[in-house]
Amino acid sequence: MKIALKAGERLFINGAVLRVERKTNIELMNDAIFLLEAHVLQPEEATTPLRQLYFILQTMIMDPAAADKAIDMYDMVMGSVRSAFSNQHILEHLNEVDALAKSKKWFEAMKIIRGLYPIEAALMFRPKTQEPVSEQAEAPRLAVGQ
Repeated sequence: MKIALKAGERLFINGAVLRVERKTNIELMNDAIFLLEAHVLQPEEATTPLRQLYFILQTMIMDPAAADKAIDMYDMVMGSVRSAFSNQHILEHLNEVDALAKSKKWFEAMKIIRGLYPIEAALMFRPKTQEPVSEQAEAPRLAVGQ
């Protein structure tokens, strides 16, 4: 896996934080759990159910030694997130997120959650007087790598 980093950018690998001084490319020669700084959600940005779930998964990547302790919080928040939505598309993808998280594929689970942000925003921030958003409008297909 090749990763391109900009000057000053941070990369979180297996709980370690690396910062590069200048633009560089890094090639990971074996399996590693990593997170690019661009995908890091700050605590104050975890303001919606999906973002809170994302934040917990992110924590598991950034501190893999504490991941086993965070799984209880993840399970509790996942239950709350599932009950917060009735949208079938989101619920189906949450099942996929859960399966990935349980198999410690946290980054892949985070990618799916990021793809659901626009749907969550449409559901949460539409005026109350509007008719419900149709499933078609709510459920764009998620592209791999989103």
